[in-house]
Amino acid sequence: MTTVLICDDRRSVREGLTRLMAAVPGISRIDNVARSEELRARYAREPVDLVLIGTQRAVPGGVEAARRLIAVNPRANVIVFGAPDDTPTIAIAIASGARGYLRWNASRPEVIAALATTLADVTVPIPRQPSAARVELTERELQVLHGMSQGKSNGAIGRELYLAEDTVKTHARRLFGKLGVHDRAQAVAHGFRRGLVT
Repeated sequence: MTTVLICDDRRSVREGLTRLMAAVPGISRIDNVARSEELRARYAREPVDLVLIGTQRAVPGGVEAARRLIAVNPRANVIVFGAPDDTPTIAIAIASGARGYLRWNASRPEVIAALATTLADVTVPIPRQPSAARVELTERELQVLHGMSQGKSNGAIGRELYLAEDTVKTHARRLFGKLGVHDRAQAVAHGFRRGLVT
């Protein structure tokens, strides 16, 4: 049976995730803490199978807590969760070793599927990536990826590069295809891991 620990400073978020995870078969215990300091102390005393950590918008130092936890416990299964427009923070957490991410607006089926997949020892939702040697991005695709890593919208990237928004979307689709990803957060996470963006 699987044990889970949730870290977020909002009681409503912790309770909501607890209710969702209670529907995932195989979970035997779900605990939660409000602060990253409590998370590290609790995990040191009682390691769990899965840790969910809010990003820095919800938990001060949340991404740093994920990094430290993984540095000391490389096999820790950590999922970060955050705002839909917080792509750079989520990507940094993924680059630091988190197994996947969830967004605040994820649907109930998405949450349950992500948890079930992670518990089955498969990284989610970041798919297997092509090796860096096989990824050849054009200069424009790299510029679009860089803009994404800064949290800019397609419109803002277009204005910066003097491109129409539809053209930016076309470059983004090609970029996703080359990296084997499905959205901006996954692309940026891949970019951080492979050194394509810093």
